[in-house]
Amino acid sequence: MSALDNFLAQFKQIGDVIIDSYFVCDNERNIVDFNRAFFSLLPRNIARGLKGKKCYEVLALNICQDRCIAQQCWAEKKAIRLDEIDGRPAGSEKPMRFILSAIPIIDEAGVPVGALEIQRDVTDEAVVQVKYQEMLDNEARERERLAAQIRSRTKELLETNQTLLRVQKELLAYKKGLSV
Repeated sequence: MSALDNFLAQFKQIGDVIIDSYFVCDNERNIVDFNRAFFSLLPRNIARGLKGKKCYEVLALNICQDRCIAQQCWAEKKAIRLDEIDGRPAGSEKPMRFILSAIPIIDEAGVPVGALEIQRDVTDEAVVQVKYQEMLDNEARERERLAAQIRSRTKELLETNQTLLRVQKELLAYKKGLSV
């Protein structure tokens, strides 16, 4: 039994408890196993023939060309996590955002034979975060506008107060001139 087959046999026992989508690929990035959540990311016609397809053809991520997470975990021979990764499932125009985690599957000789990649879909959270930041920015602009308006009106009040004091002095001087 190969190291990859051995991993798959052992992983099957716990794989069902992972609620995020995941797939297992071999060292040539061919999908050899996946869960229902990964299957449901894809249109049915693509999802039916997943095994044997290249992972980057099924889930196109903005890191696939130059920073493939599987290749990173193979090179470093350790688990890797990447946040805020943009991508699109094959056959979908809907952009998505993921937190990715990958662990290498290594044989007895220490050679990477595959990887387990887990994708947490954080698209909705990212949208909320962007809207929240826009709201904060709008509130900051509105606070600055109100502060400028307060400064302007305060200046007008001070000028009006100075004018009133000057007129009061003139009126007092005029009254004194009448009573002499």
